[in-house]
Amino acid sequence: MRVEGAKDGLRVRLGDIVLVEHSTDEPAFFAGIGEPESNLHRGNFKVLDRRLARFALELIALEVRDGLTVAAMKRRGATAAEVTITFGQDGENIGVELHGGGLNRFWIRLRSEPGEHLWGGGEQFSHFSLAGRRFPMWTQEPGVGRDLTTRMALIAENDAKAGAHEAATYYPQPTFASSRRYALHVDSPAYSVLDFTSPMFHEIEVWDTAFRFELFAGSGLEDLVCQLARRFGHGGHLPEWVYNGAILGLKRGTARNFEILEQALAAGVHVSGMWSEDWCGLRHTSFGARLFWDWQWSEARYPELPAKIRELKERGIRFLVYNNPNLCSDGPLFKEAAENDVLAKNPDGSICTIDFGEFDCGFVDFTSEAGRQWYKDRIIKRSMLDLGVSGWMADFGEYLPTDVRVASGEDGWKVHNQWPALWARVNAEAIAEAGLADEILFFMRAGYTGSQKYCKLMWAGDQLVDFSRHDGLETAISAALSCGVVGNTVSHSDIGGYTTLYGNVRTEEVFMRWAEMNAFTPVMRTHESNRPDESFQFYQSATALAHFARMTRIYRALVPYLKTLSAEAVATGLPTQRPLALHYEADRATWAIHDQYLYGRELLVAPVHKSGMRHWRAYLPRGETWVHLWSGAAHEGGQVVEVAAPFGQIPVFYRQGSAWEDLFVSLRAL
Repeated sequence: MRVEGAKDGLRVRLGDIVLVEHSTDEPAFFAGIGEPESNLHRGNFKVLDRRLARFALELIALEVRDGLTVAAMKRRGATAAEVTITFGQDGENIGVELHGGGLNRFWIRLRSEPGEHLWGGGEQFSHFSLAGRRFPMWTQEPGVGRDLTTRMALIAENDAKAGAHEAATYYPQPTFASSRRYALHVDSPAYSVLDFTSPMFHEIEVWDTAFRFELFAGSGLEDLVCQLARRFGHGGHLPEWVYNGAILGLKRGTARNFEILEQALAAGVHVSGMWSEDWCGLRHTSFGARLFWDWQWSEARYPELPAKIRELKERGIRFLVYNNPNLCSDGPLFKEAAENDVLAKNPDGSICTIDFGEFDCGFVDFTSEAGRQWYKDRIIKRSMLDLGVSGWMADFGEYLPTDVRVASGEDGWKVHNQWPALWARVNAEAIAEAGLADEILFFMRAGYTGSQKYCKLMWAGDQLVDFSRHDGLETAISAALSCGVVGNTVSHSDIGGYTTLYGNVRTEEVFMRWAEMNAFTPVMRTHESNRPDESFQFYQSATALAHFARMTRIYRALVPYLKTLSAEAVATGLPTQRPLALHYEADRATWAIHDQYLYGRELLVAPVHKSGMRHWRAYLPRGETWVHLWSGAAHEGGQVVEVAAPFGQIPVFYRQGSAWEDLFVSLRAL
């Protein structure tokens, strides 16, 4: 980084890139004062800001101190410095400090270029390229439908304040990479906004008083992704048993679950695990069958479960369950946690509980060592690991209210975004303390900076059980691509989606198309949805069951290739599912593609994500000859091709001459 003085301002260069240019006439730095407000309804936040002031900053001094360039700035008319900006702090970073006067907002404008694309922002469901859009960095429920021009989102908004918007996400992260070959990270847990709507500049807004911008220069997107993975940490290898086949999501109680398992095995389905989220019992709400959020084995629903878990393991099948960081107020663990004083508080000192959908829950306080250790010992080790389980969905993490009082004394506005990473840490530490880090699998939907270090496997949360543009199958692809940019190397999604509401139910077609896609991802896992009796299940149709069995055979056949991707991910931080631009950045046509992905370096996957389609168009990047997996037809890159796409033949292409060609060709016979 180089900082150059200019007429009444300064210029910041990162390598050959002019990143910031600030002057009195064209300011790049702004400060202000705001009063925040958040309205929370079941994980859906409306964040508001009563802005009292915003003003451009004037440079009053630029000097070098201890090898760092320090800029003192103030608003016009002020008599002393109000903002200090330090360049080169701990490397290629820009440190910001706001001094007094109630200042608590900061904006920086970065130079942009025509045609520039940006990627990242955490896990983004609607858009892989961030250019031209605005993204609030705030962990929350992403909404149902996610597009208020659609019937589904409008109904959800009117019924439950849950329609949300295209940029809402469980996993925000104020980190992005640019086609100008740099990346930026906002090192702050505070609310922030990445605003790429102007053609002249990118504006980043931060609601904090002391933080830094971290800068990374690279040779291209691939290099930047590796740098970001090193910065944030990234997960290790998945347990070996995961590769045995699909994890069947079943929540019907012991007897029915095992009937379905035997039906699947008899049909030739390769099964690695049975995931029963209802191990703790059920609670029935208007949303559907919910769980009883008291993380202990329900003997009534799962009689003889320990023996059944041992039986499964002897057959090479693992048993997985469910937890989240909250405890229902009508369960015994809530009382136990209260007695141990490990629950977060309201401002008045009473225990903080909120509505999670017709039942109230509290929050174990993960800012305290006592809270973390209690959850690890009492719930994960004693209730779960001692039962013999091999994994779980570590759900939620987005609901922490902003007025919460926690043991660390931190402001709830700053703790809120940290909560998912703290939650990931609790799960990872419990497994490590039990000596089972290589055996146990947990997967999460929520995240923020730091989650990557602890969580090996993301999942894309609660898609609708359909092909809708902003909340269906398509969004699981964009989610994997965007979170992979910021160090999450492995992601997956519920086969067939999850959310069944307002008459929108899963069809056989949706299940079959989703299963095709997930055969070409690191993990295959089904989910019966929130209303299992209304949505289609794979065991209800001989056609779907045979299709699913074949997809698990394809998944199993690809395991040798998948393991090389896993090893590469551990060594470099490159994700297993990659944006086309990662390896073909010179081909600008790849930059905004959100519904195709490279599965490692050798395969290109273009899932069918519309109903009734039997042919599908896919873009093939320049510089390669691509071979259609099922027909063997070769196509030169740099064009859109249309291929037959009947059920069972998801559009997949491999690089001509690939060292894995024999394996790929063998899939045709499965």
